Amino acid sequence: MKWIRPAIVLIIVLTGAITFAAYPAIPDLVPSHWNAAGEVDGMMPKMPGLILLPLLMIGFTALFIVLPRIDPLRDNYRKFQDYYDGFILVFAIFLLAIQIQIILWGLGIPVSPNRVFPVLMGLLFIYLGFLLAHAEPSWFVGIRTPWTMSSYPVWKKTHRLGAKLFMLAGAISLVGVLAGTFAFLFIIVPVIAASLITVVYSFLEFRKEQVKEPKRA
Repeated sequence: MKWIRPAIVLIIVLTGAITFAAYPAIPDLVPSHWNAAGEVDGMMPKMPGLILLPLLMIGFTALFIVLPRIDPLRDNYRKFQDYYDGFILVFAIFLLAIQIQIILWGLGIPVSPNRVFPVLMGLLFIYLGFLLAHAEPSWFVGIRTPWTMSSYPVWKKTHRLGAKLFMLAGAISLVGVLAGTFAFLFIIVPVIAASLITVVYSFLEFRKEQVKEPKRA
C-alpha cells in the first residue's frame, strides 16, 4: 500500500513537532524510567530525555528499510511488503505514544504506564502476529530457528502457530491494564511463552519431517 511509507514519515515529523512545541514548557529533568507501581524512579536531563526517542524512531525506521536490501533472501520481502511496512508504521506510532507519555509527565500530567504500556505492547504483539502470518523466509524477519530456516513447510507451520500465539499474547497484555502493579507480568510472561513454544514446535516439526523422509540406500 503506497500510503504506508508517507504515513511513517508523517509520524516522524509529528513526533518532532510535538517535542519541539512542548520543549520550552518542560522542566530541566524528565522521567526516564518507571517502577512496577507506575511511579517514576529515574530521571534524565531534558535535552537527551526528549531527543532520545525521536532519534531512535529515525534510526529504527532507517534500519528497517535497509534490512530487506541486504538480506540474501530479499526477494521474499515482496510477498509480504505491505505487512512489513505496516509494522514499521505501528512501531513508529508505538514510540510516538511513549514520547507523548514522557512529555505529559514533564508537563505535570502523570499518566500511569501501567495503563498505557499494556495497551501499547498488546497492540504491537497483535500486529506482530499479523506480520508472522504472512512472513516468508528471511534472515531478519520472523521466527528464525535452524529448523524453520532449513525447511519451508516447517517455516509455514511455525509461523501459523506463532501468529496465533503472539495475537493471544497481545490480547493477554491488554488485560494487564486491570492488573495494577502486576501489569508488566501480563506483557512479559505471554510473549516469552509464545517465543519458547514456537522454538520447540519448530524443532519437533522438523524432526517429524525428517522421520517421514525415505531412507537413502
